[in-house]
Amino acid sequence: MGSAYTPGLKISKAIAIEKTRRLTLKGNVLVVAGQEVLPQTIVARAAQPGILQTVRVPERLGIAINEALSATKVRLGDNVEKGQIIAESNGLFGRFFKSSLPSPINGVVEIIAETTGHIGIRGASVPVEKNAYIPGKVIRVIPNEGAVIGCIGGLIQGIFGVGGERMGMLKLISTHAEDILQADQLTTDCSECIVVAGAGITSEALVRAGEIGVAGVVSGGIIDTDLISFMAQSLDQPDYDIGVAITGQEPIPFTLIITEGFGRIAMAGRTFELLRSFEGKTACINGATQIRAGVIRPEIIIPHHDKSLEQPKVEMGGVGELEIGATIRLIREPYFGQMAKVTELITPLTELETGAMARVLCAELSNGEKIIVPRSNVEIVEHS
Repeated sequence: MGSAYTPGLKISKAIAIEKTRRLTLKGNVLVVAGQEVLPQTIVARAAQPGILQTVRVPERLGIAINEALSATKVRLGDNVEKGQIIAESNGLFGRFFKSSLPSPINGVVEIIAETTGHIGIRGASVPVEKNAYIPGKVIRVIPNEGAVIGCIGGLIQGIFGVGGERMGMLKLISTHAEDILQADQLTTDCSECIVVAGAGITSEALVRAGEIGVAGVVSGGIIDTDLISFMAQSLDQPDYDIGVAITGQEPIPFTLIITEGFGRIAMAGRTFELLRSFEGKTACINGATQIRAGVIRPEIIIPHHDKSLEQPKVEMGGVGELEIGATIRLIREPYFGQMAKVTELITPLTELETGAMARVLCAELSNGEKIIVPRSNVEIVEHS
């Protein structure tokens, strides 16, 4: 039987990083190839059309449709302000019991419909901007959409994250990779920093991190119920549950990145020491996670300019040969984020519940449960 290998998370002290920064709609690119940029530099900007609000003139004024056009006091293309009279009925004898209709928003008259008498007012456009996210150089411009930004830096990928793009100074709170971050360890000098824990963070510490305004938390593991409780409270959604289709857009006070999995799991030694080596440096983080088609990993990027590294290389944390006794992490539902030990490697293709044929392995979860999963649903975990 040939050897079986499985990839892990990318971990590197120096790697050439490229980030595509693209608008969701056509706009104007504000940078040029070769330009030096900072994380907050706006690389592209667009104007998203405002909401079109319909004013039902006949219904609101109690008049016939054929009377609506004569009652309309604005023309196509007119700028109107909220509260401005846009239609008025003639009233009795043209003088008494007149009814007027104010504009509900600031905007531009875009529709005056003869068949219905309705007026359509387009609200003010909403500016949409895309920043560089990382400091570096514009490698190339994507016309009308954005740009690709490149830099040299350290890169650490996590297994799961929540929260979007943020930046801050790396600050190690835990002394060892096995430590659990407690609330009383988070002082006000952690504000706007990306704090690094060890094997986990308590529910009280999650709340404390939000109160003092940390930019991010990086931890080896986390208890799933603690995370669910914190998210439910932060989002004011009592029935919140962890979703693994895609994350990163949650309006929470800081970004959280888990490097190993769910539970109290010591951060991999190489990951912890790499973060320690960059303590005090500014890092850019993003908790966006997607485990289905088009996998997206949460990431920690530490830009630097190490001229001694002429050909930066990527290290794959946990790359190794699948073998009996190997520690693995499950990266698909229903066991997402759980750790297990390989107990058997099944050589022949096995039919899955979906009807697909795949190579599988047998494993034992930390709670003793025996499972059979596709090999593509696991990754090797580095032994600290």
